[in-house]
Formats: sequence, C-alpha cells, structure tokens
Amino acid sequence: MDHDRPAVLVTGGAKRIGGAISRAFAGAGWHVVIHYNRSASAAQDLAAELDSAETVRADLCDDDAATAMAEELAPRLSDWRALINCASVFDPDDVTALDPATSRRAMQINAQAPALLAQAYLRHATSQAGRHVIQVTDQKLANPNPDFFSYTMSKHALDATIAMLAMGAAREEDRVYGLAPGAILASHDQSAEEAERSHRMNLLGRRTSAQEVADAAVFLASGHLASGQTLFLDSGQHLLRQQRDVIYLAREQVG
Repeated sequence: MDHDRPAVLVTGGAKRIGGAISRAFAGAGWHVVIHYNRSASAAQDLAAELDSAETVRADLCDDDAATAMAEELAPRLSDWRALINCASVFDPDDVTALDPATSRRAMQINAQAPALLAQAYLRHATSQAGRHVIQVTDQKLANPNPDFFSYTMSKHALDATIAMLAMGAAREEDRVYGLAPGAILASHDQSAEEAERSHRMNLLGRRTSAQEVADAAVFLASGHLASGQTLFLDSGQHLLRQQRDVIYLAREQVG
C-alpha cells in the first residue's frame, strides 16, 4: 500500500458503477479499498489492475460487519479521506404488494449498513484533510414511481442520513454528500436493446455513463461543495414525472 496516497473505500467497488468509481479514484492517484461480498474474483482482478489497491470482504447483511470493517481499516489508513457507499440491491416488488423479505434485505444493505459504516468511519478515520462520505442514492428520490417499492423506500432512508450525518459531523472539514444516478447500466432483467431505449428517457435524450457518475464521486470527495448536498447525474431524468420505472416504460412503448 502506498501511504502517500489518500485512501477511499468503495462498497460494492468491484463491478458495475462501483467498479467505475474504483477505477476513477485510482486514476486520480488514490489508494482504493475495494469492498465485496460474493465478487471475490472480480475484486481481486480489479485490484491487480490498479496502481494502488486492496480488497476487503464484508457481508452487509451482518449488522456488525460494516462497523467492524471501518474499525479494521482506520488504523491502517492514515489518510482515509473518503467513503463511497455504493453497494446496493435492486429487487422487484411494487406498491400493491410489498414483499417483507425483499424489504428487509433492501433496508439492511441499502440503508442501515451504509449508515452504520458512515458513523464508524466518521468516528475512527483520522485524515487531516477531512473525511468525506458519499451516499449513492437514486434519481427516484425526486421522480418516484410505484415499481421497485422496497428499493425506493430504502434509498429514501439512505437519503435521510445525508443531512443528519452532515449536521452531526465532528469537524468542519468533514463532508457528507448524496450522489443520485439515473438509469446507467442494464439492470434487473433488461436486455441491452431495452437498456438503450430506457436509458434515454430523460430530458436530454442521452445515456448517462458510469464514468460520469465516477467522475462526480471524485469531485465530491474533494469537498468543494457545502456538506449535505446531493448531486444528480441522470441527464435530467429526476426532473420528469414518470409513472413507471423506465424498464417497464420502454417495454410498453414496444408493446
């Protein structure tokens, strides 16, 4: 590990948007700690590609795992400057039939574990350049629809942590932000062709890339914005009023 580099922990940092975020921080000269649960091979392969990286495993369904991860990392990372809570589950249920098991899993992984990890990070990390928490939420916060009901509830719960953690941060240099992507990568049961259509259902009619989200995370980790703010990366999708998730809107257009 290069002790001269600022360090970042990216949960879910091996694949998809998390992988793009890990690569962006590495490209900006950071030491990247890639969290994974079941994606050991992907995490190790990515760490081997980056100039300065390591992997850490934690099952965020375990109530103690997030706190233990921060407690283990903090003494080793003298300039642990950023935490990116990107790990998430996206399982279907809807407004007519909340599935209790889906809801419990979503709230645990998407909201409770990131809150516990952020608290432990702010309690134990010692970077003199300030500590920066970035909670990856969703444009659905501003543009809700009845689909993926438990997922959306969990992202609202995660969003609620941002202002509260920002108010409770111990040091003036600390920052807590939200990063709200729109439709970025094919998700749930989408085909590539469906993703191409659905991801252009925004004000600009363009696909937002994972790289744009990753670059925004690096920008937020610099701490230039006032704490407590959320940055939307969705080509204006959150400014619309979509009656269903774009996965289904795209299918209805074809049907």
